[in-house]
Amino acid sequence: MSHVDADVLVVGASLAGGAAAKRCVDAGFKTVMIERKSLPRHKICSGIISPRGYRFLVENFGEPPDEAFHEPKRVKGVNFLFRNGLQLPMEFTEGPTPHIYRKHADHHVVRRSRAEIHEQTEFLDLQSDDRGVTVKARRAGREIAYRARYVVAADGPRSAVVAKLDPRFRDSIWWFVVGQKYYKADLDLDPGYFHFTIHPKLGYYNWTHPEAGCHIVGYTAEHGDHWPEGHAKVVEYLKDRHGLRIREEVSREGCLENFGMSLTNHFVFGRRRVLVAGQAAGFLNMMAEGMSCALHSGAIAGEAIVEATARNRDANALYETMVQSERRRTVDQWNPLRILLANPHEADLKAAIARFPWADRLYMVREMLAYCVQYRGYQWLAPILSAAVRRLFLGRY
Repeated sequence: MSHVDADVLVVGASLAGGAAAKRCVDAGFKTVMIERKSLPRHKICSGIISPRGYRFLVENFGEPPDEAFHEPKRVKGVNFLFRNGLQLPMEFTEGPTPHIYRKHADHHVVRRSRAEIHEQTEFLDLQSDDRGVTVKARRAGREIAYRARYVVAADGPRSAVVAKLDPRFRDSIWWFVVGQKYYKADLDLDPGYFHFTIHPKLGYYNWTHPEAGCHIVGYTAEHGDHWPEGHAKVVEYLKDRHGLRIREEVSREGCLENFGMSLTNHFVFGRRRVLVAGQAAGFLNMMAEGMSCALHSGAIAGEAIVEATARNRDANALYETMVQSERRRTVDQWNPLRILLANPHEADLKAAIARFPWADRLYMVREMLAYCVQYRGYQWLAPILSAAVRRLFLGRY
């Protein structure tokens, strides 16, 4: 078994991993990043990045290369599709935002982090003590032992690191199958928006938008449900209501996701010198936009390590304190009181609704409430309301 020593080991060549690595490298720490795939690697993603997230990316890593953008290159906002045919377009308040191609955008970020990158290296196990963390990994059939003062887990929603920290965690939350098909097709919807169905009979989270000469139709099912049947219903709805005309299916892809962690204020930030960032920690904004909170939480994890080293403090405790700003911003997007009393999103939902006649406004609100009711079986209501009240009276979660 070979051995590698580092100050910081980052697991996952992701946006969160790259942001954490850059903060550590900038502070002079030897930082190694391991990634189980070859780079650049494919990443299932809609490509939505908030204006705030894109500003952060450019300020810290420079403008991405042309290959890091899909066509159409910019997106005006999001559009809700209601079952009676009404549409609720909402432009981003800061203007159009880029349509990101994660394969190349992630690669741009991790390269610009200047960390030492070990590709095709699979995380296997870890052990922590008071002086550091030993990580066991495998590359080309050979085991490698990494020894670092700190580890940052940035390996996505099905985090192998989190599974080792808490073997029961994966079974304690709900998982959903998120899949999409690419079609050569025509569709009578504005190509400048990401479109989402607000339809309680069609399932939990469905979307369509153009990308690279195709139209994507996505569908979300509870893990264990029959995904193809549900996706076919969404396709038929788009044909009936919005003129979807399919010429051929080009490809399909899917993965397991968890939407409930940020919605219910249930995060995993790590312990014993292991800091968890990005979607591995539970960060996910509304409309499943996770890039901005991945970048920010990753950077905060790196900053916590730097600060803990400089001040001889507990990095995990510092991280939990410092990341509260991102936690507040993320949970606010799901908080019903913040949605009613403030504007936690980067598109103004209330202003968009106010442009419609009262009858349409009431219809859309009823439909959105009916859409939310389908989640009643997941026991999310109590933690959502508890978090909302805590935020109202204490100003934090």
